[in-house]
Amino acid sequence: MSKKILFVVGILFGLLMINSGLNKFFHYLPMPKDMPESMMDTFKSFMQIGWLFPLIAVVEIIAGILFMIPKFRALAALALFPILVGVVLFHSIQAPSGVPMAIILMGINIWAMVEDRNKLLPLIK
Repeated sequence: MSKKILFVVGILFGLLMINSGLNKFFHYLPMPKDMPESMMDTFKSFMQIGWLFPLIAVVEIIAGILFMIPKFRALAALALFPILVGVVLFHSIQAPSGVPMAIILMGINIWAMVEDRNKLLPLIK
């Protein structure tokens, strides 16, 4: 039963990651108008780096596709883990209203890693 639930959640999670990655390239989702100044400064800093957002976007798109395929879910969860750690930290410090969603996404990712732990354990042995 949990495999079926994880499959459905994996499809939705993968689509969310693909959407997030594509938005970094095409900017089709509007930015919130009431963002704090510190948050705007952070985004400006990321944009000045130049290569950071495209790298994150490509990883999100590829990992989102792989997350929807059960055979590659462990690899995708491993690739998305540092990005989601950054999302949780960013929202914890800059925008606390996004913390619940960030924790839910991190929980889904960790759930996928726990379910596929037999594929990940050889990495740490």
